[in-house]
Amino acid sequence: MAALTVIKLVTLLGMLSGLLFGSVMGQNCGCAPNLCCSRFGFCGSDEAYCGMGCQSGPCFGTNPPSTGGGGSVANIVTDGFFNGIINQAAANCAGRGFYTRNAFLEAVKSYPSFASGSDEAAKREVAAFFAQVTHETGHFCHKDEINGASHNYCDPNSAGNPCTPGALYFGRGPIQLTWNFNYGPAGRSIGFDGLNAPETVSNDPIISFKTALWFWTNNVHPVMSQGFGATTRAINGALECNGGNPGTVQTRANYYTSYCNQLGVSPGGNLLC
Repeated sequence: MAALTVIKLVTLLGMLSGLLFGSVMGQNCGCAPNLCCSRFGFCGSDEAYCGMGCQSGPCFGTNPPSTGGGGSVANIVTDGFFNGIINQAAANCAGRGFYTRNAFLEAVKSYPSFASGSDEAAKREVAAFFAQVTHETGHFCHKDEINGASHNYCDPNSAGNPCTPGALYFGRGPIQLTWNFNYGPAGRSIGFDGLNAPETVSNDPIISFKTALWFWTNNVHPVMSQGFGATTRAINGALECNGGNPGTVQTRANYYTSYCNQLGVSPGGNLLC
């Protein structure tokens, strides 16, 4: 009888422990910028929060460098790095005050594969991403494609992505998301109405960054190992690569090598496409 009671007690304690652990792991972080989101989803500033397993915020350098999805990214994309890019845009640019480091770090939490891998790989991917969006937006100056409203980016043959009358699918956001066949899937994945309200990308900075990271994760991240030139091909290869526009290809590569130098990592080979 005593043995049976002990077994029941151990079982009960195990169940309670599991429930407690599950509730801890289920917490969500919405920490202030100066606080860390711990591995268990709580906010704080000491070793327990900013040390091993830290998900976002000013994580300590002892944190594994390849966590991706916002942990190590916050250490790489410092205020100095981000502001060094956006501060080159004119003060009257629509992107000034819209694109922020906090919005980027919030968005990147939804994409754990971004900047994953080794420390070198993570820094190269950050450099590549910001090189491409720097070129696409003019140092985060533009939220919308210049003269975008004059273009009709509607493919009526895109299955499941019918063009809404009056909706315009011109380039928006850090990577200039374009066409109904991108707005539809991006909206469904992120959680906004891309086909009926594509302008959301220009109005919500977190969604704006998420569209860029959605496109990057699906189309660019898989070719990172092939060198920076492959990322340019994935984004605008039909117009720029194979001699299409060598000047812009070189400009993108120049941004990339500059950002790699800032982050202390070699750019690798295959910089052009």
